[in-house]
Amino acid sequence: MSFARVALLAVALVVAAVVSPFPSAGSERVALSVAIDGAIGPASTRQLEEALDVATKRDAAVLILKLDTPGGLVTSMREMIADILASPVPVIGYVAPAGGHAASAGTYILYATHVAAMAPGTNLGAATPVEMGGLPSLPGGEKDNGPAKDQKDANGRPAGDAMMAKVTNDAVALIRSLAELRGRNGDWGEKAVREAASLSANAALQEHVIDFVARDTTELLQQADGRTVDVAGRKVLLATKGLPVETLEPGWFIRLLAVITDPNTAVILMLVGVYGIIFEFTSPGAVAPGVVGTICLVLGLYALDLLPINYTGLALMLLGITFLVIEAFNPTVVLGLSGVIAFLFGAAMLMRVEGPGFAMSWAVIGPAAALTLGLALLTGTYVWAVRRNPPRVGGEAMRGVPAEILDWQGGEGHVLALGERWRAKADEPIAAGDSVEVTDISDLVLTVRRRDAGGNGAKQ
Repeated sequence: MSFARVALLAVALVVAAVVSPFPSAGSERVALSVAIDGAIGPASTRQLEEALDVATKRDAAVLILKLDTPGGLVTSMREMIADILASPVPVIGYVAPAGGHAASAGTYILYATHVAAMAPGTNLGAATPVEMGGLPSLPGGEKDNGPAKDQKDANGRPAGDAMMAKVTNDAVALIRSLAELRGRNGDWGEKAVREAASLSANAALQEHVIDFVARDTTELLQQADGRTVDVAGRKVLLATKGLPVETLEPGWFIRLLAVITDPNTAVILMLVGVYGIIFEFTSPGAVAPGVVGTICLVLGLYALDLLPINYTGLALMLLGITFLVIEAFNPTVVLGLSGVIAFLFGAAMLMRVEGPGFAMSWAVIGPAAALTLGLALLTGTYVWAVRRNPPRVGGEAMRGVPAEILDWQGGEGHVLALGERWRAKADEPIAAGDSVEVTDISDLVLTVRRRDAGGNGAKQ
C-alpha cells in the first residue's frame, strides 16, 4: 500500500514538473531581437511595446533593440523611453547594421537602454529638437520659419526663439537624466542637443556614450555577458553569452500603421475618403465609391488622431474641400479660389510639430490642391453645360423633334417620332410626304408643322 502511494506521488511530481508554468533551472532562455528601421513614430512605439510584452511573457534573458533611424516624433520617442525604463526585461540598444545611425530621437532611446552598443561604421547624435510645425520648405529652398538652428545666445540657447529655448532645455534635461541613470556621458549628450554634435562608433566608445562596439549580435551578447544593470529598480546580472537569438517581425497592423501615419499619406486618404463619399451621394447605388471612401476616411482620421496635428490646419483643409464642393455645383469663382487657399494653408499647418519622416511635402500638397481644384472646375463646367442644354425628358424634350407622316386627313393624322407612332394635328395645311417637326404636346397628341416653316425648323 505504501509502495503504491509512493508511486502515485512520484508520478504526480513528474507531471507537475512537465506542466509547470515556471521555467526549470536547466531550461534554455533566449535573446529576442526587434529592429526599428526608419522614422520613430506611432508604429515604432507599438512595435517596441509588443516586443517588450512578448519578452516579458517568455521570460527572455534580454531584448536586443536594433536601431537605424533618422529620428522622429518626440511624443513617440518619450513613450518608447518610458516603456524601456519600466521594462522588467533588460534592453540592449544596438545601432546596426554598418552604415546605420541613431540620430535625433534615436540618440535619446539609445541613452535609455540598459546596455548601449554600436556596430562599426555607424554613428549617433544630432539630437537638436526640430522646429515647430509651419510652412514646408519649397523644393530646393531652405525652411524659413524662425532663427537658424546654429545661432546661439550667450547661454547656448537658440537666439530669439523662446519656445525653441524651452524645448531645447527640456531635451537637455531628458538626455542628462538618462545619462545619470545609465552612467553615461551627460556632457556630450547636452552637446548633441545644443550643437547637434555627432559621433562615430569608436568615438562614442571613447566618450563613454556607449558601452562597447560589436560587429554582430553574437559578439554583442558575448560582451554584454557578466554586466550588472539596473532593471526597474533591481540589479540584474546579465548571462547572455551563447544565447540563441530570435527575431520578432512586425505584424500586419504595425506595417499598416507605419504607412498610414505618414502625414502625407493621411492627407491623401482623407481626400480619397471625402470624394468617394461625395460621389456616392451624387450617384446613389454605386456602392464601391462609398465603401472605399468610408474606409479611407476612417483610416485617415485614425492616422491623424495618432499624430501631433494642428486642428486649425485640419479645419482649414476640410473648409477648403467644402468650398470646392460647393463651387462645383454652384460656380462662383470666389468660393473656388477661397477653397484652394484654405486647403493649401491647412495642409501646410497640419503638423503641429515636425520630425524626420513626419513633415508635409509640397510634392503632395501641390498636386492634391491642383487635383481638387481640377475636379471642382470639371464638375462646374459639366453642370453649366447641362444647364444650357435643352431638356431631355418630358414634353419639353419633344419640341423640335423631326417626325415622319404616316397618314394624314384634314388637320390631323398619325406621325412617327422617336421610333413611336403618335396622333398628331396641325394648324396649317400639311400633305403626305411633307417634312414636319413637333412644336407642342398635349394629352399625348402632338402638334406639328412643316420643317421649312418658322426658320428652317430651328429648335425653340
